[in-house]
Amino acid sequence: MAGAWTSWDGRRLAWHGAHGVTELRLDGVRFAPVAADGEYTFAFCPNGDVRLEFALHAADGSVCATPWHVRYGAAGQAGVDDWQGAPAPLRALPAATAPLPPRARVSIVVPIHNSTDCVQRCIDSVLRWTAAPARLILIDDASTDPAIGVLLARYARVDGIVIERNVENLGYTRSTNRGIALAEHDDVVLLNSDTEVGPRWLDALRRAAHVDPHIGTTTAVSDNAGAFSVPELEQYCPIPPQWTLPQAQRALLQQAGGVLPELPTGNGFCMYVKRALFDAVGVLDADAFPFGYGEENDLCQRAARAGWRHVIAGDVLVRHARSASFGHERRAALGQQGMAVLRTRYPNYEAHVGATLFSFERRVLDWRVRRLYATASTNAPPPRPRVLLDGRATPLSATLRSRFDCFAFDAQRRVLHALDGTGDLAVVSNPAAALAANAIEIVHGHALDPALRQAAELAGAVCVDAADDDAGAIAPDAGDAALVANCAQRYARAWRERAAWPAFASTEDVA
Repeated sequence: MAGAWTSWDGRRLAWHGAHGVTELRLDGVRFAPVAADGEYTFAFCPNGDVRLEFALHAADGSVCATPWHVRYGAAGQAGVDDWQGAPAPLRALPAATAPLPPRARVSIVVPIHNSTDCVQRCIDSVLRWTAAPARLILIDDASTDPAIGVLLARYARVDGIVIERNVENLGYTRSTNRGIALAEHDDVVLLNSDTEVGPRWLDALRRAAHVDPHIGTTTAVSDNAGAFSVPELEQYCPIPPQWTLPQAQRALLQQAGGVLPELPTGNGFCMYVKRALFDAVGVLDADAFPFGYGEENDLCQRAARAGWRHVIAGDVLVRHARSASFGHERRAALGQQGMAVLRTRYPNYEAHVGATLFSFERRVLDWRVRRLYATASTNAPPPRPRVLLDGRATPLSATLRSRFDCFAFDAQRRVLHALDGTGDLAVVSNPAAALAANAIEIVHGHALDPALRQAAELAGAVCVDAADDDAGAIAPDAGDAALVANCAQRYARAWRERAAWPAFASTEDVA
Protein backbone atom coordinates (compact mmCIF):
# COMPACT_ATOMS: atom_id res chain seq x y z
CA MET A 1 0.00 0.00 0.00
CA ALA A 2 2.88 2.39 0.73
CA GLY A 3 3.77 2.39 -2.95
CA ALA A 4 0.66 4.47 -3.71
CA TRP A 5 2.43 7.63 -2.55
CA THR A 6 4.68 9.12 -5.21
CA SER A 7 5.74 12.55 -3.96
CA TRP A 8 5.39 15.43 -1.51
CA ASP A 9 7.33 18.59 -2.30
CA GLY A 10 6.18 20.47 0.76
CA ARG A 11 2.94 21.69 -0.80
CA ARG A 12 1.92 19.24 -3.52
CA LEU A 13 0.91 15.66 -2.71
CA ALA A 14 0.80 13.00 -5.45
CA TRP A 15 -0.18 9.31 -5.53
CA HIS A 16 -0.60 6.55 -8.10
CA GLY A 17 -2.34 3.20 -8.31
CA ALA A 18 -4.48 3.49 -5.17
CA HIS A 19 -7.25 1.27 -6.56
CA GLY A 20 -10.64 1.66 -4.92
CA VAL A 21 -9.77 4.96 -3.28
CA THR A 22 -12.58 7.50 -2.93
CA GLU A 23 -11.28 10.03 -0.43
CA LEU A 24 -8.17 11.75 0.85
CA ARG A 25 -8.07 11.99 4.62
CA LEU A 26 -6.05 14.55 6.51
CA ASP A 27 -5.19 13.83 10.16
CA GLY A 28 -7.71 10.98 10.06
CA VAL A 29 -10.62 13.14 8.86
CA ARG A 30 -12.10 13.24 5.35
CA PHE A 31 -10.73 16.14 3.34
CA ALA A 32 -11.65 15.67 -0.34
CA PRO A 33 -12.91 13.04 -2.84
CA VAL A 34 -10.11 11.70 -5.03
CA ALA A 35 -9.35 9.09 -7.72
CA ALA A 36 -6.81 6.25 -7.86
CA ASP A 37 -4.24 8.49 -9.53
CA GLY A 38 -4.04 12.12 -8.59
CA GLU A 39 -2.45 15.04 -6.84
CA TYR A 40 -3.51 17.82 -4.52
CA THR A 41 -1.83 21.16 -3.82
CA PHE A 42 -2.14 22.74 -0.38
CA ALA A 43 -1.95 26.54 -0.53
CA PHE A 44 -1.45 26.60 3.25
CA CYS A 45 -1.40 24.05 6.06
CA PRO A 46 -5.05 23.23 6.90
CA ASN A 47 -4.45 22.34 10.56
CA GLY A 48 -2.38 25.43 11.35
CA ASP A 49 0.59 23.27 12.35
CA VAL A 50 3.41 21.93 10.14
CA ARG A 51 2.75 18.22 10.76
CA LEU A 52 0.31 16.52 8.38
CA GLU A 53 -0.96 12.95 8.18
CA PHE A 54 -2.24 11.87 4.74
CA ALA A 55 -4.26 8.71 4.09
CA LEU A 56 -6.27 7.30 1.18
CA HIS A 57 -9.49 5.43 1.96
CA ALA A 58 -12.18 3.54 0.06
CA ALA A 59 -15.90 4.19 0.35
CA ASP A 60 -16.26 1.49 3.01
CA GLY A 61 -13.57 3.15 5.12
CA SER A 62 -10.83 0.66 4.36
CA VAL A 63 -7.29 1.96 3.92
CA CYS A 64 -5.95 2.16 0.35
CA ALA A 65 -2.57 3.67 1.23
CA THR A 66 -0.65 3.54 4.49
CA PRO A 67 -0.91 6.88 6.35
CA TRP A 68 2.04 9.12 5.60
CA HIS A 69 3.45 11.68 8.05
CA VAL A 70 5.02 14.73 6.41
CA ARG A 71 5.82 18.34 7.24
CA TYR A 72 4.28 21.25 5.43
CA GLY A 73 6.89 23.28 3.57
CA ALA A 74 9.47 20.47 3.57
CA ALA A 75 9.84 17.84 0.85
CA GLY A 76 9.49 14.23 1.92
CA GLN A 77 10.63 10.82 0.64
CA ALA A 78 7.66 8.88 -0.69
CA GLY A 79 6.06 6.76 2.03
CA VAL A 80 8.74 7.59 4.64
CA ASP A 81 7.39 9.23 7.78
CA ASP A 82 8.97 12.50 8.85
CA TRP A 83 7.48 12.36 12.35
CA GLN A 84 5.76 9.91 14.69
CA GLY A 85 2.77 10.01 17.01
CA ALA A 86 -0.77 11.35 16.96
CA PRO A 87 -1.96 14.00 14.51
CA ALA A 88 -1.24 17.61 15.44
CA PRO A 89 -3.96 19.51 17.29
CA LEU A 90 -5.88 22.15 15.40
CA ARG A 91 -4.33 25.60 15.68
CA ALA A 92 -5.83 28.89 14.59
CA LEU A 93 -4.96 29.81 11.02
CA PRO A 94 -2.98 33.02 10.52
CA ALA A 95 -5.21 36.04 10.83
CA ALA A 96 -5.66 38.63 8.12
CA THR A 97 -3.26 41.54 8.47
CA ALA A 98 -5.88 44.20 7.77
CA PRO A 99 -6.58 46.56 10.68
CA LEU A 100 -9.70 45.81 12.66
CA PRO A 101 -12.76 47.78 11.50
CA PRO A 102 -14.15 50.67 13.52
CA ARG A 103 -16.93 49.74 15.88
CA ALA A 104 -19.58 51.62 13.93
CA ARG A 105 -23.23 50.77 14.47
CA VAL A 106 -24.71 47.93 12.43
CA SER A 107 -28.44 47.51 11.80
CA ILE A 108 -29.86 43.98 11.92
CA VAL A 109 -32.91 43.70 9.65
CA VAL A 110 -35.33 40.85 10.38
CA PRO A 111 -38.43 40.52 8.12
CA ILE A 112 -41.21 38.62 9.90
CA HIS A 113 -44.32 36.75 8.75
CA ASN A 114 -45.96 34.41 11.28
CA SER A 115 -43.96 31.46 12.76
CA THR A 116 -44.05 32.97 16.25
CA ASP A 117 -41.88 30.34 17.92
CA CYS A 118 -39.09 30.77 15.37
CA VAL A 119 -39.30 34.55 15.60
CA GLN A 120 -39.05 34.47 19.38
CA ARG A 121 -35.99 32.22 19.30
CA CYS A 122 -34.38 34.50 16.73
CA ILE A 123 -35.02 37.69 18.69
CA ASP A 124 -33.98 36.11 21.98
CA SER A 125 -30.66 34.98 20.52
CA VAL A 126 -29.92 38.38 18.97
CA LEU A 127 -30.70 40.20 22.21
CA ARG A 128 -28.62 37.77 24.24
CA TRP A 129 -25.50 37.64 22.10
CA THR A 130 -25.16 40.96 20.26
CA ALA A 131 -22.57 43.50 21.34
CA ALA A 132 -23.02 47.24 20.96
CA PRO A 133 -23.18 49.25 18.81
CA ALA A 134 -26.13 47.66 17.04
CA ARG A 135 -29.76 48.29 16.21
CA LEU A 136 -32.46 45.67 15.62
CA ILE A 137 -35.08 46.45 12.96
CA LEU A 138 -38.10 44.13 12.98
CA ILE A 139 -40.47 44.35 10.00
CA ASP A 140 -43.76 42.51 10.50
CA ASP A 141 -45.10 41.83 7.01
CA ALA A 142 -48.78 41.81 8.01
CA SER A 143 -48.60 38.55 9.94
CA THR A 144 -51.96 36.81 10.28
CA ASP A 145 -50.98 35.14 13.55
CA PRO A 146 -52.01 37.50 16.39
CA ALA A 147 -49.28 36.02 18.57
CA ILE A 148 -46.70 37.94 16.50
CA GLY A 149 -48.20 41.24 17.63
CA VAL A 150 -48.17 40.12 21.25
CA LEU A 151 -44.53 39.04 20.95
CA LEU A 152 -43.33 42.25 19.30
CA ALA A 153 -45.19 44.39 21.83
CA ARG A 154 -42.72 43.19 24.47
CA TYR A 155 -39.96 45.14 22.71
CA ALA A 156 -41.94 48.22 21.68
CA ARG A 157 -40.16 50.59 24.07
CA VAL A 158 -36.70 49.04 24.12
CA ASP A 159 -33.95 51.41 23.01
CA GLY A 160 -32.23 50.26 19.86
CA ILE A 161 -35.18 48.17 18.62
CA VAL A 162 -37.29 49.49 15.75
CA ILE A 163 -40.60 47.73 15.03
CA GLU A 164 -42.63 48.40 11.89
CA ARG A 165 -45.75 46.64 10.64
CA ASN A 166 -46.85 46.58 7.02
CA VAL A 167 -50.54 47.35 6.68
CA GLU A 168 -50.73 44.82 3.87
CA ASN A 169 -48.45 41.96 2.96
CA LEU A 170 -45.65 43.39 0.81
CA GLY A 171 -43.59 40.23 0.47
CA TYR A 172 -40.16 39.39 1.83
CA THR A 173 -38.11 41.55 -0.52
CA ARG A 174 -40.05 44.81 -0.14
CA SER A 175 -40.16 44.28 3.63
CA THR A 176 -36.40 43.81 3.66
CA ASN A 177 -35.87 46.93 1.55
CA ARG A 178 -37.99 48.85 4.03
CA GLY A 179 -35.65 47.70 6.79
CA ILE A 180 -32.59 48.64 4.74
CA ALA A 181 -34.01 52.16 4.34
CA LEU A 182 -34.70 52.42 8.08
CA ALA A 183 -31.06 51.47 8.71
CA GLU A 184 -30.08 54.85 7.23
CA HIS A 185 -26.27 54.96 6.82
CA ASP A 186 -25.48 51.76 8.74
CA ASP A 187 -23.98 48.59 7.39
CA VAL A 188 -26.76 45.98 7.46
CA VAL A 189 -27.13 42.35 8.44
CA LEU A 190 -30.00 40.63 6.67
CA LEU A 191 -31.19 37.98 9.11
CA ASN A 192 -34.03 35.52 8.56
CA SER A 193 -36.55 35.21 11.35
CA ASP A 194 -36.04 31.43 11.55
CA THR A 195 -32.41 31.69 12.64
CA GLU A 196 -30.52 31.70 15.95
CA VAL A 197 -27.12 33.29 16.53
CA GLY A 198 -24.41 32.70 19.13
CA PRO A 199 -21.49 34.41 20.91
CA ARG A 200 -19.57 37.13 19.07
CA TRP A 201 -21.54 36.55 15.88
CA LEU A 202 -21.82 40.19 14.83
CA ASP A 203 -18.23 41.08 15.75
CA ALA A 204 -16.94 38.20 13.63
CA LEU A 205 -19.16 39.06 10.65
CA ARG A 206 -18.09 42.70 10.79
CA ARG A 207 -14.42 41.77 11.06
CA ALA A 208 -14.58 39.43 8.05
CA ALA A 209 -16.39 42.03 5.96
CA HIS A 210 -13.63 44.57 6.57
CA VAL A 211 -10.62 42.36 5.87
CA ASP A 212 -10.57 43.85 2.37
CA PRO A 213 -12.23 47.07 1.16
CA HIS A 214 -13.52 45.20 -1.90
CA ILE A 215 -15.51 42.69 0.19
CA GLY A 216 -19.16 43.68 -0.14
CA THR A 217 -20.96 40.88 1.69
CA THR A 218 -20.07 38.29 4.29
CA THR A 219 -22.33 35.30 4.90
CA ALA A 220 -22.33 33.06 7.96
CA VAL A 221 -22.27 29.27 7.84
CA SER A 222 -25.09 27.14 9.12
CA ASP A 223 -26.46 23.76 9.97
CA ASN A 224 -29.06 24.14 7.23
CA ALA A 225 -28.41 26.69 4.50
CA GLY A 226 -27.65 24.89 1.24
CA ALA A 227 -24.25 25.90 -0.11
CA PHE A 228 -23.49 27.57 3.22
CA SER A 229 -24.09 24.44 5.31
CA VAL A 230 -21.07 23.02 7.12
CA PRO A 231 -19.43 20.61 7.11
CA GLU A 232 -21.42 19.05 4.24
CA LEU A 233 -22.69 21.18 1.36
CA GLU A 234 -26.41 21.12 0.59
CA GLN A 235 -27.17 18.91 3.58
CA TYR A 236 -28.74 19.36 6.98
CA CYS A 237 -25.76 19.26 9.34
CA PRO A 238 -27.00 19.27 12.94
CA ILE A 239 -24.56 20.46 15.56
CA PRO A 240 -23.26 17.65 17.79
CA PRO A 241 -25.95 16.64 20.31
CA GLN A 242 -23.39 16.95 23.11
CA TRP A 243 -23.06 20.69 22.43
CA THR A 244 -25.37 23.67 22.70
CA LEU A 245 -25.51 26.23 19.89
CA PRO A 246 -23.31 28.68 21.88
CA GLN A 247 -20.74 25.91 22.39
CA ALA A 248 -20.74 24.99 18.71
CA GLN A 249 -20.44 28.65 17.76
CA ARG A 250 -17.46 28.98 20.11
CA ALA A 251 -15.83 25.96 18.46
CA LEU A 252 -16.01 27.64 15.05
CA LEU A 253 -15.18 31.06 16.46
CA GLN A 254 -11.98 29.68 17.94
CA GLN A 255 -10.93 27.31 15.16
CA ALA A 256 -12.71 28.03 11.87
CA GLY A 257 -11.61 31.60 11.21
CA GLY A 258 -8.58 32.79 9.29
CA VAL A 259 -9.83 31.66 5.88
CA LEU A 260 -12.56 33.34 3.85
CA PRO A 261 -13.87 31.13 1.03
CA GLU A 262 -15.20 33.21 -1.84
CA LEU A 263 -18.39 32.62 -3.83
CA PRO A 264 -20.19 34.68 -6.48
CA THR A 265 -23.04 35.23 -4.02
CA GLY A 266 -24.06 35.47 -0.40
CA ASN A 267 -27.13 34.09 1.33
CA GLY A 268 -29.71 36.28 3.02
CA PHE A 269 -30.35 33.92 5.93
CA CYS A 270 -27.49 35.80 7.65
CA MET A 271 -25.61 38.17 5.36
CA TYR A 272 -23.60 41.26 6.32
CA VAL A 273 -23.82 43.95 3.62
CA LYS A 274 -21.72 47.09 3.57
CA ARG A 275 -23.69 50.28 3.15
CA ALA A 276 -21.26 51.31 0.41
CA LEU A 277 -22.45 48.34 -1.65
CA PHE A 278 -26.08 49.47 -1.44
CA ASP A 279 -24.99 53.00 -2.33
CA ALA A 280 -23.15 51.67 -5.39
CA VAL A 281 -25.65 49.19 -6.87
CA GLY A 282 -28.97 49.78 -5.13
CA VAL A 283 -31.07 47.53 -2.90
CA LEU A 284 -32.88 44.25 -3.58
CA ASP A 285 -34.93 43.89 -6.75
CA ALA A 286 -38.43 43.50 -5.36
CA ASP A 287 -40.11 43.46 -8.77
CA ALA A 288 -38.19 40.42 -10.03
CA PHE A 289 -38.04 38.61 -6.66
CA PRO A 290 -41.05 39.79 -4.62
CA PHE A 291 -41.05 36.83 -2.24
CA GLY A 292 -37.28 36.34 -2.07
CA TYR A 293 -35.39 33.28 -3.38
CA GLY A 294 -32.89 34.86 -5.73
CA GLU A 295 -32.93 38.47 -4.57
CA GLU A 296 -29.60 38.30 -2.69
CA ASN A 297 -27.98 36.39 -5.58
CA ASP A 298 -29.07 39.13 -7.96
CA LEU A 299 -27.76 41.83 -5.60
CA CYS A 300 -24.41 40.06 -5.32
CA GLN A 301 -24.11 39.60 -9.08
CA ARG A 302 -24.80 43.28 -9.67
CA ALA A 303 -22.22 44.10 -7.01
CA ALA A 304 -19.66 41.70 -8.53
CA ARG A 305 -19.96 43.53 -11.83
CA ALA A 306 -19.08 46.70 -9.91
CA GLY A 307 -15.98 45.08 -8.38
CA TRP A 308 -17.29 43.78 -5.05
CA ARG A 309 -16.37 40.37 -3.60
CA HIS A 310 -18.49 37.99 -1.51
CA VAL A 311 -17.01 35.75 1.18
CA ILE A 312 -18.02 33.19 3.80
CA ALA A 313 -17.32 33.81 7.48
CA GLY A 314 -16.51 30.29 8.64
CA ASP A 315 -16.33 31.37 12.28
CA VAL A 316 -19.99 32.45 12.48
CA LEU A 317 -22.40 29.52 12.90
CA VAL A 318 -26.11 30.33 12.64
CA ARG A 319 -28.84 27.76 13.23
CA HIS A 320 -31.47 27.92 10.48
CA ALA A 321 -34.91 26.28 10.55
CA ARG A 322 -35.57 27.07 6.84
CA SER A 323 -38.99 27.25 5.17
CA ALA A 324 -40.66 28.35 8.40
CA SER A 325 -42.78 31.00 6.69
CA PHE A 326 -43.38 29.43 3.26
CA GLY A 327 -43.17 25.66 3.72
CA HIS A 328 -40.99 23.32 1.66
CA GLU A 329 -43.20 23.07 -1.45
CA ARG A 330 -43.66 26.79 -1.91
CA ARG A 331 -40.00 27.41 -1.14
CA ALA A 332 -39.03 24.98 -3.91
CA ALA A 333 -41.37 26.69 -6.38
CA LEU A 334 -40.06 30.15 -5.50
CA GLY A 335 -36.52 28.87 -5.81
CA GLN A 336 -37.18 27.63 -9.34
CA GLN A 337 -38.75 30.95 -10.33
CA GLY A 338 -35.83 32.89 -8.90
CA MET A 339 -33.26 30.70 -10.62
CA ALA A 340 -34.99 31.22 -13.97
CA VAL A 341 -34.53 34.98 -13.61
CA LEU A 342 -30.90 34.58 -12.55
CA ARG A 343 -30.14 32.35 -15.56
CA THR A 344 -31.58 34.94 -17.89
CA ARG A 345 -29.72 37.86 -16.33
CA TYR A 346 -26.44 36.08 -15.59
CA PRO A 347 -25.90 33.15 -17.97
CA ASN A 348 -22.57 32.24 -16.36
CA TYR A 349 -23.81 32.43 -12.76
CA GLU A 350 -24.16 28.69 -12.13
CA ALA A 351 -20.78 27.99 -13.73
CA HIS A 352 -19.17 30.58 -11.48
CA VAL A 353 -20.76 28.99 -8.42
CA GLY A 354 -19.59 25.55 -9.49
CA ALA A 355 -16.05 26.78 -10.07
CA THR A 356 -15.75 28.19 -6.54
CA LEU A 357 -17.95 25.90 -4.45
CA PHE A 358 -15.16 23.37 -3.89
CA SER A 359 -12.24 25.75 -3.60
CA PHE A 360 -9.29 24.80 -1.42
CA GLU A 361 -10.36 27.38 1.17
CA ARG A 362 -13.82 25.86 1.34
CA ARG A 363 -12.36 22.34 1.64
CA VAL A 364 -10.28 23.56 4.57
CA LEU A 365 -13.28 25.16 6.27
CA ASP A 366 -15.44 22.05 5.99
CA TRP A 367 -12.56 19.81 7.09
CA ARG A 368 -11.90 21.89 10.19
CA VAL A 369 -15.60 21.77 11.14
CA ARG A 370 -15.68 17.98 10.61
CA ARG A 371 -12.67 17.63 12.87
CA LEU A 372 -14.16 19.93 15.51
CA TYR A 373 -17.47 18.08 15.51
CA ALA A 374 -15.65 14.75 15.84
CA THR A 375 -14.25 15.88 19.20
CA ALA A 376 -17.74 16.29 20.63
CA SER A 377 -18.10 12.53 21.08
CA THR A 378 -14.89 12.32 23.10
CA ASN A 379 -14.35 13.13 26.75
CA ALA A 380 -12.86 16.52 25.88
CA PRO A 381 -14.63 19.48 27.53
CA PRO A 382 -16.98 21.41 25.24
CA PRO A 383 -15.73 24.71 23.81
CA ARG A 384 -15.52 27.34 26.54
CA PRO A 385 -15.02 31.11 26.75
CA ARG A 386 -11.40 32.22 26.41
CA VAL A 387 -9.90 34.54 29.03
CA LEU A 388 -6.64 36.48 28.72
CA LEU A 389 -5.12 36.90 32.19
CA ASP A 390 -2.67 39.74 32.61
CA GLY A 391 -0.13 40.58 35.30
CA ARG A 392 -1.22 39.78 38.84
CA ALA A 393 -4.32 37.98 37.57
CA THR A 394 -2.30 35.30 35.77
CA PRO A 395 -2.10 32.91 38.78
CA LEU A 396 -5.91 32.73 38.80
CA SER A 397 -5.71 30.34 35.86
CA ALA A 398 -5.05 27.38 38.16
CA THR A 399 -8.63 27.72 39.39
CA LEU A 400 -10.39 29.35 36.47
CA ARG A 401 -9.42 26.50 34.15
CA SER A 402 -12.33 24.53 35.61
CA ARG A 403 -14.68 26.77 33.61
CA PHE A 404 -12.63 28.88 31.18
CA ASP A 405 -9.72 28.46 28.78
CA CYS A 406 -6.98 30.73 30.07
CA PHE A 407 -4.23 32.49 28.11
CA ALA A 408 -1.56 35.14 28.62
CA PHE A 409 0.80 37.31 26.61
CA ASP A 410 4.46 36.39 26.76
CA ALA A 411 5.89 39.88 26.24
CA GLN A 412 9.47 38.71 25.68
CA ARG A 413 8.60 36.16 22.98
CA ARG A 414 5.66 38.19 21.67
CA VAL A 415 3.29 35.23 21.69
CA LEU A 416 -0.14 34.44 23.05
CA HIS A 417 0.13 31.17 24.95
CA ALA A 418 -2.14 28.80 26.83
CA LEU A 419 -1.81 28.66 30.60
CA ASP A 420 -2.66 24.96 30.68
CA GLY A 421 0.74 24.11 29.20
CA THR A 422 -0.51 23.14 25.74
CA GLY A 423 1.71 25.71 24.06
CA ASP A 424 1.61 28.89 22.01
CA LEU A 425 -1.58 30.06 20.37
CA ALA A 426 -0.28 32.80 18.09
CA VAL A 427 2.54 35.21 17.41
CA VAL A 428 1.47 38.68 18.45
CA SER A 429 2.41 41.58 16.22
CA ASN A 430 -0.90 43.40 16.65
CA PRO A 431 -2.53 42.75 20.05
CA ALA A 432 -6.04 43.73 18.93
CA ALA A 433 -5.87 41.50 15.86
CA ALA A 434 -4.46 38.64 17.93
CA LEU A 435 -7.27 38.92 20.49
CA ALA A 436 -9.92 38.94 17.75
CA ALA A 437 -8.43 36.17 15.61
CA ASN A 438 -8.01 33.87 18.60
CA ALA A 439 -11.49 34.53 20.00
CA ILE A 440 -10.42 35.98 23.34
CA GLU A 441 -13.68 37.03 24.98
CA ILE A 442 -12.47 38.44 28.31
CA VAL A 443 -9.33 40.36 29.28
CA HIS A 444 -8.83 40.13 33.05
CA GLY A 445 -5.99 41.88 34.81
CA HIS A 446 -4.97 44.16 37.64
CA ALA A 447 -4.64 47.85 36.75
CA LEU A 448 -4.92 47.01 33.06
CA ASP A 449 -2.60 48.85 30.73
CA PRO A 450 -4.56 51.42 28.64
CA ALA A 451 -3.09 49.98 25.43
CA LEU A 452 -4.42 46.52 26.34
CA ARG A 453 -7.81 47.99 27.14
CA GLN A 454 -7.86 49.68 23.75
CA ALA A 455 -6.86 46.46 22.01
CA ALA A 456 -9.63 44.57 23.81
CA GLU A 457 -12.19 47.19 22.79
CA LEU A 458 -11.15 46.99 19.14
CA ALA A 459 -11.26 43.18 19.29
CA GLY A 460 -14.70 43.09 20.87
CA ALA A 461 -13.46 41.55 24.12
CA VAL A 462 -14.72 42.73 27.50
CA CYS A 463 -12.33 44.01 30.16
CA VAL A 464 -12.37 43.12 33.85
CA ASP A 465 -9.95 45.02 36.04
CA ALA A 466 -9.33 43.32 39.38
CA ALA A 467 -8.21 46.66 40.78
CA ASP A 468 -11.84 47.80 40.64
CA ASP A 469 -12.99 45.32 43.30
CA ASP A 470 -11.77 42.35 45.29
CA ALA A 471 -11.87 39.78 42.47
CA GLY A 472 -8.11 39.66 42.35
CA ALA A 473 -7.73 39.60 46.10
CA ILE A 474 -9.07 36.07 46.50
CA ALA A 475 -6.18 33.65 46.83
CA PRO A 476 -5.82 31.60 43.62
CA ASP A 477 -6.37 28.31 45.42
CA ALA A 478 -7.07 25.44 43.01
CA GLY A 479 -10.66 24.24 43.36
CA ASP A 480 -11.80 27.49 44.97
CA ALA A 481 -15.43 27.58 43.86
CA ALA A 482 -15.86 31.03 45.36
CA LEU A 483 -13.16 32.43 43.10
CA VAL A 484 -14.65 30.86 39.98
CA ALA A 485 -18.12 32.14 40.87
CA ASN A 486 -16.77 35.60 41.67
CA CYS A 487 -14.94 35.89 38.36
CA ALA A 488 -17.81 34.42 36.35
CA GLN A 489 -20.13 37.04 37.83
CA ARG A 490 -17.67 39.80 37.00
CA TYR A 491 -17.35 38.51 33.44
CA ALA A 492 -21.12 38.30 32.95
CA ARG A 493 -21.55 41.81 34.37
CA ALA A 494 -18.84 43.18 32.07
CA TRP A 495 -20.55 41.52 29.10
CA ARG A 496 -23.93 43.01 29.99
CA GLU A 497 -22.35 46.46 30.19
CA ARG A 498 -21.05 46.01 26.63
CA ALA A 499 -24.11 44.32 25.16
CA ALA A 500 -26.38 46.15 22.77
CA TRP A 501 -29.37 45.29 24.95
CA PRO A 502 -28.05 44.84 28.52
CA ALA A 503 -31.40 43.91 29.99
CA PHE A 504 -31.57 40.85 27.75
CA ALA A 505 -27.90 39.86 27.77
CA SER A 506 -26.85 36.58 29.28
CA THR A 507 -26.82 36.19 33.05
CA GLU A 508 -25.62 32.59 32.80
CA ASP A 509 -22.65 32.89 30.49
CA VAL A 510 -20.30 35.52 29.14
CA ALA A 511 -19.67 37.15 25.80
